[in-house]
Amino acid sequence: MFDEYGFPRDPYVDHAAPTLATFVYCSRAAEGVDDAAVGRMVEWAQHRNVARDITGVLVFGSGVFFQWIEGPPAEVETLIVSLHSDLRHYDIVALDRCVEKRERLYPNWQMELVGADDIRAVLQEALEDAEDENNIAALRRILAHLSLGPLDTLGRR
Repeated sequence: MFDEYGFPRDPYVDHAAPTLATFVYCSRAAEGVDDAAVGRMVEWAQHRNVARDITGVLVFGSGVFFQWIEGPPAEVETLIVSLHSDLRHYDIVALDRCVEKRERLYPNWQMELVGADDIRAVLQEALEDAEDENNIAALRRILAHLSLGPLDTLGRR
């Protein structure tokens, strides 16, 4: 915990591991963002993330994004700024944000797209833990959107 004399080192910290920033969020896709558009976004991100040393996973289903991003702190901060100005999604809710010394969870995934089977449970848990009123309202809107029908039909217009 502390690096001062007399304080034991945290046994769970791998001091040889890189310092990584993590940003986990969910959001709603804007009108017209479909599976094909998301596929193009992922392909573009994969190429760009190699140069930025960013890895992660993107879950998309029923018009909802859930993303885990990890990488060098300055690069992740730059990406966060661009995410907030991206008109392809809204109701952005930060679920986790930290900087720590650890190994990557997704070391070989410059950005992988995976299915959305458990997105409701993840968002419900986030709602139960949320304290910020804006995040609570956005999570409720996202969950209400998901309750409109089966996951495989919600993103279709």
